[in-house]
Amino acid sequence: MRIDPTSLRLFITIVEEGSIAAAAEREHLAAAAVSKRITQLEYVLRTQLLSRTHKGAEPTAAGVALLNLARRAVSYLDDLHVQMLDYAGGERGLVRVFANISAITQFLPTDLASFLHAHPQINVQLEERNSSVSVKAVAENAADVGIYTAFAHSEPVESLAYEVDRLAVIVRNDHPLAKRKRVRFSDALEWEFVGMRTGSSINSQLGKIATELNRPLRLKIQVTGYDALCLMVSAGLGIAIAPQKLTNLFARRLNLTEIMLDEAWAERQLSVCVRSVNALPAAAKLFVEHLQACATARRPSA
Repeated sequence: MRIDPTSLRLFITIVEEGSIAAAAEREHLAAAAVSKRITQLEYVLRTQLLSRTHKGAEPTAAGVALLNLARRAVSYLDDLHVQMLDYAGGERGLVRVFANISAITQFLPTDLASFLHAHPQINVQLEERNSSVSVKAVAENAADVGIYTAFAHSEPVESLAYEVDRLAVIVRNDHPLAKRKRVRFSDALEWEFVGMRTGSSINSQLGKIATELNRPLRLKIQVTGYDALCLMVSAGLGIAIAPQKLTNLFARRLNLTEIMLDEAWAERQLSVCVRSVNALPAAAKLFVEHLQACATARRPSA
């Protein structure tokens, strides 16, 4: 037999009330049942805990020592219960997020900041991954939430709309294209490109469309971030195609010009994927709902 929380609570109540009868009344139990619990507790601990008299019950020296330990144990168990309820309700938790660089650099900083401010006891573990890896990670339970540029895939996940970004052509201010207000992709292919790393959704998209046009996509250099991409364009190593909102941050400082990419596919849908919306842990569900609310608030009609 092991010590159980109920017996400890009853022991504390007896000491506080001064008798088994009073403790039984407070706990809405039969006095015989309470007495049996204490007898079993004394048997397990192999020591007398209470001195029973006609006036009631008083703790022995061992009982006084147990009283302090029992109160700490019961308090710890109560705290454990409260914290687990917090996890169940989403007030505490860990959300594992894989997201592509477009989402991380454009939208997630402000969305994460407001989420963590509203839910300070939830931790978000964010890792930058390309779109295909993010979706696969969610399907394999390596991540709770994936944020990716929407593409056709066969992974068993559920997807929800998040944000929209629009691609622009990025050139130096002295580039021949800099004076144009819009440019077709076929015209941009006349020049060498600074591209993102192999496997990025932008590279895959541009490579596919260049192939459809029967034109080469000449990648002079590839980088891992949009800040590096803009620096390389500024250094004259090529032109680039990148999300418009993002490159606005670098264009003026680096003497770059953004030109509208005059293609229907230049508008890209960023989506959130999860294994199952209905089976999401509470904290992850709160996070997904927050992302969608933030995206809605940013829309001009909101």
